[in-house]
Amino acid sequence: MKSIKNTIVKSSKHKKPIVTDVFFNKTNEKKPIVIFCHGYKGYKDWGAWNIAAKEFVKKNLFFVKFNFSHNGGTLENPIDFPDLEAFGENNFSIELDDLEDVINWVLENDDFKNEIDFSNITLIGHSRGGGIVIIKASENKKITKLITWAAVSDFGARFPTGDALKQWEEAGVSYIQNSRTKQKMPHLFQFYENFKENEERLTIKKSTSKLNIPHLIIQGEKDEVVVPNEAKNLHKWNSNSKLAMIEKMEHTLGCTQPWLNNEMPNHLKKVVELSIDFIL
Repeated sequence: MKSIKNTIVKSSKHKKPIVTDVFFNKTNEKKPIVIFCHGYKGYKDWGAWNIAAKEFVKKNLFFVKFNFSHNGGTLENPIDFPDLEAFGENNFSIELDDLEDVINWVLENDDFKNEIDFSNITLIGHSRGGGIVIIKASENKKITKLITWAAVSDFGARFPTGDALKQWEEAGVSYIQNSRTKQKMPHLFQFYENFKENEERLTIKKSTSKLNIPHLIIQGEKDEVVVPNEAKNLHKWNSNSKLAMIEKMEHTLGCTQPWLNNEMPNHLKKVVELSIDFIL
């Protein structure tokens, strides 16, 4: 297996690098492309994502995962959110731009041209990343399949309302505690403003309803972060979708950070199996 870890994809619109990993078997044979997007407060090396990547490669898939440019990580430390300023400046539009840049980078990279099937591109997204890949798949006609893991179905519903929204606007910033690192992670009010300015584009229901490609929706029955009804809504909105509910699975798909085992947890193993079967 060939792996290219922590390479830099240059953002076309934003100043921060997109730190990216690529995994594949170098065979000079065309392989389906799989691009994975992490979720909120997530990153490409979280939990057992690296082990999952190797499972895709075992099935001769070309697997890519990356950190969104403003997720708070850096090239030197992609895990512990040293760049909280960037985290505060992040928004959904930036993440969609980043994903577009990664797609184009893979397709235009001469080092990969003999290894990839340009006509076979699957996007996978976990949690908030699930919402991002739904929107991107509805916009980018190069995408041929879509898989979401515990995906959010409504970005707007996750913003505060009433007094809490007013306080955020007046302060210009709000903070959320990171339970692992104990950091106070900032959200600048521009995050909400960007959503409202682009609400039609960022309404996941509209994007889901426009999809005409196969879409596998994987959801845990015990998920309390993104509840099962969100997956059921996605399934209802897209007639081309398939819904897989996994018993007892929570939002993290059985993973923790750090993940110290050499094997995936059982729930992630099931998620990966379903995903690979769907792609192949």
